[in-house]
Amino acid sequence: MLFDTHAHLDSTKFDNDREEVIARAKEAGVGAIVNIGFNRETIPTTIALAEKHDFIYAAVGWHPTDAVDMRLEEDLAWIESLCSHPKVVAIGEIGLDYYWDTSPKDVQHIVFREQIRLAKRLGKPIVIHNRDAHEDVVRILREEGAAEIGGIMHCYSGSWETAKQCLDMNFYISFGGPVTFKNARVPKEVLARVPLDRLLIETDAPYLTPHPDRGKRNESSYVQFVADSAAEITGLSRKKIEEITERNARVCFRLEDKAPTIEEK
Repeated sequence: MLFDTHAHLDSTKFDNDREEVIARAKEAGVGAIVNIGFNRETIPTTIALAEKHDFIYAAVGWHPTDAVDMRLEEDLAWIESLCSHPKVVAIGEIGLDYYWDTSPKDVQHIVFREQIRLAKRLGKPIVIHNRDAHEDVVRILREEGAAEIGGIMHCYSGSWETAKQCLDMNFYISFGGPVTFKNARVPKEVLARVPLDRLLIETDAPYLTPHPDRGKRNESSYVQFVADSAAEITGLSRKKIEEITERNARVCFRLEDKAPTIEEK
C-alpha cells in the first residue's frame, strides 16, 4: 500500500471537503498517513484527526518558522505529554528555516535542540524541516546525537553529499511532489542513490503538489504520483516501491507490530 509520511490534512484548505479528500486517499490505495501538527493551533487538530481515523497517525512538534512564538518550557511539556498518546508516532516537524524571516536563527537553534533532546528522552523519531539551512541542520543533529533516534529528512531538497551525512545519522530520506517535476535534476539524482531501505515518500499536502497537478492544492491521494516517479527513477515496479516505502515507514515510526488498516473507528 501507499504510505504518505507527511501531510497537513487538518489545514483550513481542506475545511470544505476534508472527508472527501480522505476518502480519495483510501480509493487511491493509501493505507497510512502521518499528519503533522507543528504549532499551538495545528497540534490539537492533528490529534483530533488521528483519533477520528484509524489509518491516520500524528506527529507533534514546533516548526522553526514559529519558534519565536514558543513558550519553551510550557510547550515542551505539552508536546511531551502528547507523546504518550497511542497515535503519536514522532516529534516534528522540527528543524531550521532560513528562507522565511519569521524567527531569529538563535531562537530556532534553541527550539530545535530542545526538541531533539526531548525526542531522545522519549525514544521518538524526529521529522526534520530544512529550508536553506543544510549545514546548520546537519551540525546540530550531529552535536545533539540525533543518530540515537533517527527520523526523516522531510521533502528532501539537498545534495547527495548532505544526504549521505543524514543517512550516516540513521535518517530516512523522504521525497515529495518536487521529485516529479521535469526539471528536478538534483532530487531525481539523489533519489536514485538513496539506499532502498532508507527511502520514503510523502505529499506535504496541501503544499508541493506533484506533476501532473502542479499548481493546484495537494492531497494525500497524489502520493501515487511520487511513487510513480520513484519507480521510474529506480527502475523498480510501482508495486515494489509501495512495498519498500511502506515497510520503511513502519520501521521508522515503530509501527512494525501494527497491521495495515484503512478502516475508521
